[in-house]
Amino acid sequence: MNINRSAGILLHPTSLPGPDGIGDLGPEIFKWLDFIAEAGCQKWQILPLGPTGYGDSPYQCFSAFAGNPYLISPLLLLEEDLLKIEDFIDRPVFPKDFVDYGPAIIWKNTIIDRAFNNFNKSRKKQLRESFDSFYLENIDWLEDFTIFMAIKESYGGIPWVDWSLNFKMKDFDTIESFKQKHAKEITKHIFRQWIFFKQWMQVKDYAHKLDIKIVGDIPFVIAFDSADVWANPHLFHLDDNRLPTVVAGVPPDYFSKTGQLWGNPLYRWDIHKEEGYQWWLKRFKSVLNMVDIVRLDHFRGFEAAWQVPFGNPTAEIGEWVKGPGHDFFNVINKELGELPIIAEDLGVITDGVIDLRDTYNLPGMKILQFSFTGDPDDDFLPHNYPVNCYAYTGSHDNNTALGWYQEASERERDFCRRYLAVSGEDISWSLIRTLWQSVAENVLAPMQDILSLGSQARMNLPGCASGNWQWRMLPDAINDFIKSRLYETNFLYGRLPQKEKEKHNAALESELTGQVKPH
Repeated sequence: MNINRSAGILLHPTSLPGPDGIGDLGPEIFKWLDFIAEAGCQKWQILPLGPTGYGDSPYQCFSAFAGNPYLISPLLLLEEDLLKIEDFIDRPVFPKDFVDYGPAIIWKNTIIDRAFNNFNKSRKKQLRESFDSFYLENIDWLEDFTIFMAIKESYGGIPWVDWSLNFKMKDFDTIESFKQKHAKEITKHIFRQWIFFKQWMQVKDYAHKLDIKIVGDIPFVIAFDSADVWANPHLFHLDDNRLPTVVAGVPPDYFSKTGQLWGNPLYRWDIHKEEGYQWWLKRFKSVLNMVDIVRLDHFRGFEAAWQVPFGNPTAEIGEWVKGPGHDFFNVINKELGELPIIAEDLGVITDGVIDLRDTYNLPGMKILQFSFTGDPDDDFLPHNYPVNCYAYTGSHDNNTALGWYQEASERERDFCRRYLAVSGEDISWSLIRTLWQSVAENVLAPMQDILSLGSQARMNLPGCASGNWQWRMLPDAINDFIKSRLYETNFLYGRLPQKEKEKHNAALESELTGQVKPH
């Protein structure tokens, strides 16, 4: 069996250092990729890259296709002469250890608008041709999205369902009139997408030069306040007033007595099927243009989703409604080939979900933090892992490894120490080493665990509406010790890339040969 054991790190670009208030696609991301490669890792996992709205969550985006303009690097715009040094003169001083989204967003919008104004004055033919080509190649989603954003801006950012009737219903004459009157505002949003994708593709190309694969994310549900729902209401369970009739969530369980009410609209799978799942095919193509591997968030939703009547205050009352199942994945595979998909199969998983995952040989997920209940048969303990899985110390929704350990019950901590055969003094790296030793073909850890950070570095607390997605890595966080420690762990447990293994073995052989004294 040819198993390519690999390791990777989970870090969203917003968490990178940088001078503009939020991690972005500038110089620091290339340093980050160098670190991944030099540490012997082969994968970099990120969260969704879409344009974020209220709550700043990458899982509640204004589009399933667009990129987040707040990730645009002003420093790269400076290199392209779309900004001048004087454009930065009023840049605020931002905190280094977290994203203060309000001021950061104001600054990013300000500086990118300056670049847009400079672009409009530019006479560089190559820039204009690149812009025009991008628009034509992406018009299928870009036109609706940029009109949507311009209208939303004219309404002060309120949700589209609260717009006046003609705008809410996307009346043709109303939209055409708006396009003529607000051409500059619409073009501004096209500019932002052009720059985002231009910069992201530079990042992707650099990752590939280093033989690093990027793991992206497709959320099962999308935001109600999005261009996708506004432009394609027939694809979702909406009434005649464009309000949802049912919304997404999960029922009560061990973690929540009232369940989780997400509030996202749910799909009319009958319509999607009639249309040959075209919207989903476009979505997969779009994401796979940006990344190499895709994690399907809430994979079980494709088998059955928990539908809650719209207006209910909790997710307690609802029903499981069958999803598209095998028919969906048969079409996806037929149209796009066998896809590099990770099935996020956490939570209560039924036989139907397991069958759907295993029929297409999709790797599932294992979270080491979940395993220390005291039962050696727990599926999340490394000795019970299948080879074909993605195993993590924790995810963006979990506490950090150290934070988890400090807040866990004494029973869990005791079982954890016994299982790992450690004192608990260096718990983050004890968990990393144990995970890396496992048979799981792919293992990853959030960067917070690589840095042995506590709960103050947690990325997201599900159910908490504010204070999430803010953590940033300090500029001097990465050092030679951490890099060599990670490299050594990758070497010891057979997770170095093939080229790196050959280089390491050659160096070792040279060292041993040099120690042999001639007779």
